[in-house]
This record gives sequence, C-alpha cells and structure tokens, in this order.
Amino acid sequence: MTTLRTRRVPTDRLTQQITEARSEGEPVLFVHGNVSSSVFWHTTLTALPDRYRPLAVDLRGFGGTDPRPVDATRGLRDYADDLAALLAALRIDRAHLVGWSMGGGVALQYLRDRPAAVRSLTLVNPVSPYGFGGTHGADGALNSADGAGSGGGTANPEFVRLLARGDRGEESPLSPRSVLANCYVKPPLRPQHEDAYVESMLTTRTGDDHYPGDSTTSTAWPGIAPGTRGVLNCLSPTRFRIDDLHLIDPKPPVCWIRGEDDVIVSDTSMFDLAHLGAAGAVPGWDGTPAQPMVTQTRRVLDRYAAAGGAVREVVVPDAGHAVHLERPEEFGGALLGALSA
Repeated sequence: MTTLRTRRVPTDRLTQQITEARSEGEPVLFVHGNVSSSVFWHTTLTALPDRYRPLAVDLRGFGGTDPRPVDATRGLRDYADDLAALLAALRIDRAHLVGWSMGGGVALQYLRDRPAAVRSLTLVNPVSPYGFGGTHGADGALNSADGAGSGGGTANPEFVRLLARGDRGEESPLSPRSVLANCYVKPPLRPQHEDAYVESMLTTRTGDDHYPGDSTTSTAWPGIAPGTRGVLNCLSPTRFRIDDLHLIDPKPPVCWIRGEDDVIVSDTSMFDLAHLGAAGAVPGWDGTPAQPMVTQTRRVLDRYAAAGGAVREVVVPDAGHAVHLERPEEFGGALLGALSA
C-alpha cells in the first residue's frame, strides 16, 4: 500500500503544503478546486504507477498552505505563480499538470504563461477558459462590461456562513456536506471518505481576501459585479480569460475529462445566476442567457487542436463534478492515457 506524506514547503512566495506518494519518477502535480484541498486527490495519488511522482498542493487560503490574500485583478495568476514557485523549490523543471474545477483554470493559466514547463495537461471538469458567470456564447462574450453576474457577490451567503461556522451536518441543503453530496458528486452516490472531504472543505478561509471575495454593485442584472479581492473575483471573466491558448509554443497534449452530469460546470449550471434566473430562482431575470461553460471549453480546445495541439475529450457517463471520486477506474484509465501521450 502506498503511504502518503504531507509536508510544508517554503517557497519565495509563501509556504505551501503538499501531499506526495514518492520522491522519484515523472512529476505529476494535482491542483484541487474551489472549497476543497489536496485531500480530494489522495485516492488518485495512491493509484498512480511507480514511474510517476504524484504530488498534490493546497492552494493559498485552502488546506495547510499559508492564507495569503488573493489579488483578483490578476485573475488566477496568484495561484499559477504559486505553482511555479513550488516547482522551483522542489527543483522540478517540467511537470504533468492535473487540474480539477477551479484548479483546471489555474493549470490553464500556468500552461498559458509557461508552456515549456508542462509535460501534459489534464483538465477535470474545469472552469471555462472564460471564467465563471457573466458571459454568453461559445466565444465568451461579456453580458456586461463590468462582469455583472460573476464574482464574490454571486456566492450564496448561507453557504458562506455555514462554511465559516464549520458546519459538519446536513440539516441545511446549503451546508458543506449537503453541497458535497448533491453538487460535487451525482446523487445518490455518497463518496468514500466523505468526512475527510467535509473537513477539507472546512479549511477554506472565508472573507473578502479569500472565499468568496468582495463585490460591487452594477446597473446590469443581477445588480452585482466582481470586486478586486478573493476567490470568486479571480474567476470573473473580466479577470480570467484565456482565448489565445492556440498561440502558445510548444503545445503539450491536453486531455479533458468530465462527468456527463456535472451541475457545477455545465451549459446549464445550477451555480450560474443567469441559468437560475431563467428557472425563476433569481428574481428580476431580464433574459440574460446562461453561460455555456462546456461549449466554451470545447471552442478553446478545438482552436488549440486546429493549431497543432493534441486534444482528447473523455466524457464519463453517470458522473458529476468530482468524476475522479465517483468513477475512479474510468478516470484513472483516462489519466494514465494522458500522462503517457
């Protein structure tokens, strides 16, 4: 049985916590999503063959990494630059990157800025290259110039309150455990190690500098626009936008693995205020279209492929947002194929 080791690594930006399975082999860096930590990768780390050196990092403000403030005006570059500092401290020149959800966006930004340092990129139910919320159409056109409908003000305040309180129950449908059970995975599945995943979610730092971040008002529906600090603001399409990935050189292979029934990253996301408005769950909806998140990712990767990059899309049926937890065998097979491409 593979034994995991967790340690904190000082870097020139901050001290970061990592979990690793071994110290030799081709490095594979796993990047977690929002409201989680490297704990969500533990079972994946133990499943990789000995030829690989799997390690998972806690992003700033999550898990055991220093809770430095997040400058949302840089999009996801605070996180991507942290990854570069970590790999430099570990003396790793090139690594395979595996990014889930928001971590997929961090990995995309890392690839965009440092393509020669990436052996391969695996995206797991990634955030759209045009951010989360506030856009329409396959090319990510803004609904409003100020990014209305995205950013820190879009978080459900009750979920934030229960997260900050450390709620471990499921009396509320907005508790971390309920969100894990109903949104991270496809019901009725309850993942193994559920308690550990809830504890991982509860490591999320909350507030304006962390999750969800600050916000501003907007004259455009739904009346809120992104601020300049914190997690959800760096996912705003006015802060994070990768529409020129096809121009990078070199172009490492990209594998896109997604659960077919994801309700978080979807063309009809239950976390997109425009889609919720159309469903009558957000008042005053003015016809603003939902963000086609999957379609947008496909458009960017199609351009990458047309420019000479190798791209593979793997759709896992009957799985949701955390496909690596829900269907580990199918996920593991697809991941190994990506790492050996």
